[in-house]
Amino acid sequence: MWSYESVVYQIYPLGLCGAPWENDGSVVPRISHVAEWIPHIKKLGADAVYFCPLFDSDRHGYDTRDYTRLDPRLGTNEDMKKLCDELHENGIRIVLDGVFNHVGRGYSAFQDVLRNRENSPYKDWFCGVNFGWNNCYNDGLSYEGWEGHNELVKWNLRNEEVVQHILSAVGGWIEEFDIDGLRLDVAYSLDMDFMRRLRQFVDTKKADFWLVGEMIHGDYNRLLDEHNMLHSVTNYQAYKGIWSSFNDMNMFEINHTLEQHFCGMYRGKHLLNFVDNHDVNRLASTLKVKEHLPLVYGMLYGIPGIPCIYYGSEWGIEGRKENGGDEALRPSLEKPQWNELCDFIAKLSRVHKEEKALCYGDFCKLFLTNHQIVFARKFENEKILVAINASPDEFRANFNAGTERAVDLLTGEEIVFSGGADLPGYSVAYWKCS
Repeated sequence: MWSYESVVYQIYPLGLCGAPWENDGSVVPRISHVAEWIPHIKKLGADAVYFCPLFDSDRHGYDTRDYTRLDPRLGTNEDMKKLCDELHENGIRIVLDGVFNHVGRGYSAFQDVLRNRENSPYKDWFCGVNFGWNNCYNDGLSYEGWEGHNELVKWNLRNEEVVQHILSAVGGWIEEFDIDGLRLDVAYSLDMDFMRRLRQFVDTKKADFWLVGEMIHGDYNRLLDEHNMLHSVTNYQAYKGIWSSFNDMNMFEINHTLEQHFCGMYRGKHLLNFVDNHDVNRLASTLKVKEHLPLVYGMLYGIPGIPCIYYGSEWGIEGRKENGGDEALRPSLEKPQWNELCDFIAKLSRVHKEEKALCYGDFCKLFLTNHQIVFARKFENEKILVAINASPDEFRANFNAGTERAVDLLTGEEIVFSGGADLPGYSVAYWKCS
């Protein structure tokens, strides 16, 4: 699977491209702005772009109106096709957000239910429709909204017409835009049989089509099945463990998560790892110590899984949820910036894609304190040691490297182990053992 050796770059297009909050139907080709970021994405070392929702929606994209039409605030399908062609020409794969648990109230099938009630051919397309009740919109009927949000109308994924409707849309995306994968929104809420049907469908349409699902809590294995369901899920547990370990100066927390995951329940699985995204505070706003920024990315690229970078965070922009809203997390940015953090992440991307041990290797902890961690990634005859010192002070880490010499893949310097190694303050090392 191509994704197992990739670096993913996440974009929230309605935000990045400066689309207005309300969708009044006016067509403006803002999506072309993303093409200006292609050189930056390539320089950063990413070779796949994950787009948050692109299709016609009421406001934020996750309240879809029409699966077949690009959101007019971003332009037309022709504008999107041109962008997709340019991304592919530059060796960048395309992953779209599949919002299949719910739609917005503006979706045509739901609007038909509101107009025609019991006579609507779509009355069974949505969950919990009850014409004997009312709701907060005073529709004279009730229905199930996702997690109580009535602006997000829940599909009845046990209805065959709904399933075929969604599969037809996905087939259209593959045919029209030649997409390479889908990230399934709130996959933890989706019907399991629907996800199996989706997997069977995309497998017939395109080889190596990647399916990754949004998971937050619980056992990821219920959705992970390389042959019948999803290839990957979002690793929120590692996300929390990473930033919390640095803020609390307690590397035991992230080590516990990594050992539980990759020495046990998810061994050999390729989870999608991240340090921030469109739903959580920016990393630079989360960390207490700014010197930890490159160290956190060193951790992200060093652990098992697929690293994902959220647009703008690679140069350290800040953003927090405000008054329960996510707008500050999804800003409009005129052009990308480049700084030392970008240089470091680009170097991490290069090393990650070149070294099979970082893409497929097992995890083995070698040394651990509150402030320092050294672990090994082993694959076939290759071994890379990842060492992180979150303290400002130099530290002597004593461990058995299993070899005498190594080369630091990030600096090119040779190191000779003598019962361990000296770790400079605030440092990351990737030692390739000889």
